[in-house]
Amino acid sequence: MSVSKEEYSNMAKRFSPSSPILLDCLKAFLTGGLICCFAELLTSLFSKTQMTLEEVKALVLVVIIALTAILTGFGVFDNIAKHAGAGTAVPITGFANSIVSPAMEFHSEGFILGTAANMFKLAGPVIVFGCGSAVVYGLIIYIFGWY
Repeated sequence: MSVSKEEYSNMAKRFSPSSPILLDCLKAFLTGGLICCFAELLTSLFSKTQMTLEEVKALVLVVIIALTAILTGFGVFDNIAKHAGAGTAVPITGFANSIVSPAMEFHSEGFILGTAANMFKLAGPVIVFGCGSAVVYGLIIYIFGWY
């Protein structure tokens, strides 16, 4: 049986569940905002110590990455992401989740061939592209003397 692209598109629209776009956007906005507010709270708390601002920023990132990794490990972060959608993709939490999830998925294959080999399966290309882009950008800035 041959189905044209238009017929397939119509069938897909008919059987796909509709998404409440405004509610999804509101959930994503509120969740992302809560994550950012939590980071600001940590910044305020850590700023009251003897640490410099640079050290405070680094510690906040470490705490948020660690919490995201732990919550992903226990399956809590995925449940939050089901309801919050893109709101959990705040860059640092989304990155931590993208590293821990594949590592957990393949841990039964062993530490080296499972966890270590698959840990950066999703985040690896992002890291490579980011570093490569930074090098190209740095070279352009250096060549044209825009520094």
